[in-house]
Amino acid sequence: MLEGNRVSRISVRGFAVASATAVTAVGSVVGVASGSVAQNNDAEAATADATLLSDIPVGTQAQVQTASLAQQADAQAIAADTSARKDAEAAARKAAAKSAVAKKAAAEKAANDAKERAKQKKESSRSATRDASTFSVQSSYTIAQVQAIARQIVPSGQFQCFSNIVNHESSWNYKATNPSSGAYGLVQALPAGKMASAGADWQTNPATQIKWGLNYMNQRYGSPCDAWSYWQANGNY
Repeated sequence: MLEGNRVSRISVRGFAVASATAVTAVGSVVGVASGSVAQNNDAEAATADATLLSDIPVGTQAQVQTASLAQQADAQAIAADTSARKDAEAAARKAAAKSAVAKKAAAEKAANDAKERAKQKKESSRSATRDASTFSVQSSYTIAQVQAIARQIVPSGQFQCFSNIVNHESSWNYKATNPSSGAYGLVQALPAGKMASAGADWQTNPATQIKWGLNYMNQRYGSPCDAWSYWQANGNY
């Protein structure tokens, strides 16, 4: 405001941004005189940065305070976003690590279970130590004798499955013959001559038939129990 040739000035180097404890300069000092530009006062410039909020006109104080609050809110929002992002990243890393550990443990367990199953299957499917040739040859055999021989050749864990198949195929008659197909023996081999791979006496020796039948089930299905599962689903094997 001009009054004669005298310049009335608001000498403030910057708008002071107020907080609970500090005031920050945000503007610049402008002096306006009638018909001329006011000269900078070096002494005044040296002390202007320390201008207190109380030195600012009342109308300007509200603007300064509003700017300060907005600035504080922005700073707090940025800090909160940064903190939330760091927390989220830390939680994601923790979850990923936990998931990786769980997957690794599950994979190791599955691998160990598979190895154990393979081991058990191999042990249960392999032929017994007694071979067909170790049994004395007889002119004839009862069902009980044939079953006793089978128990010594077929692994104990697989015997019941083997027995189930033989019951359905021949009723433990080692001379059983299918008149239609020509299938022969305890396990009804077709063609019957295939059993010669286990011994030349395949027609009269149940031990030879049992040995061949066990090997056939192991090679084709994996074990007598696997062969029995197939038989139950299909009515043959």
